[in-house]
Amino acid sequence: MATTFTKGHGTENDFVIVPDTDGSRGLTAHEAAVLADRRAGIGGDGVIRVVPTASADEESVRALADRAQWFMDYRNADGSAAEMCGNGTRVFATYLREKGIETSDEFDIATRGGLKHITHDGSMVATAMGPWRLTDPDKAAADGVDSVVHVEGYEPFPALSLDLGNPHTVVLLPPAVDLDSLDLTRAPVVSPTPPNGTNVEFVQPVGPGHIRMRVHERGVGETRSCGTGACAAALATRYWGGPDSGDEWTVDVPGGRLRVRALPGDTVELAGPAVLVADGETTLI
Repeated sequence: MATTFTKGHGTENDFVIVPDTDGSRGLTAHEAAVLADRRAGIGGDGVIRVVPTASADEESVRALADRAQWFMDYRNADGSAAEMCGNGTRVFATYLREKGIETSDEFDIATRGGLKHITHDGSMVATAMGPWRLTDPDKAAADGVDSVVHVEGYEPFPALSLDLGNPHTVVLLPPAVDLDSLDLTRAPVVSPTPPNGTNVEFVQPVGPGHIRMRVHERGVGETRSCGTGACAAALATRYWGGPDSGDEWTVDVPGGRLRVRALPGDTVELAGPAVLVADGETTLI
């Protein structure tokens, strides 16, 4: 089947975008994995199908059709469906704008993780990511952490779990551990084991309101950036720092720089660049 695609990235978190603007094409897990394959396919950290919200497979997504015309059908590089992707929302929104599908500077998009509000401001795209929560608030309040993360070559790191519509586990590295020295070629082991897997973020403070981060994404591996991961990393660092640690954070990732804002009502905004780099056509077998 001939498949039209666009390649794009947000702070080098890259995606293959497949238009299905009449909802007739569909996309299987196998097809998504083939497209994301960096040797035999186009290559990307994930695949995004652009489809009318009213044509989504999930009833919970179709219920959002009166508020968002377009659904970001996001799949990880292994083909598995995911709730959403923070960097992906900006790339998806940029695609809608550059292809003339959306013309407003502000609009809502639908994801499996709910509605996300998009705002375009010059070269920056901001996504209102919606509510976040601590996975185990009682344990977090008592101990400051709720899990441990095992990385080869190091003693287990204490960690904090957050839910941003998808699961995250954040480690604040001790000063003696160099962020760049971690071997993330294999998935970190998280205990207790999250029922649906988790993205794992490793954080190193740079200064007030400023952190560095690396991330291992479930179903993908280490990526150059992760938008929801940047939010989780900033929110966890803010939680550990207490009420005076501020609401706006700069998060440096291997692929660039993101801005995270903690908003009232335990919601969060992510902002950063998004770039479309190529259009093409491929054949899926």
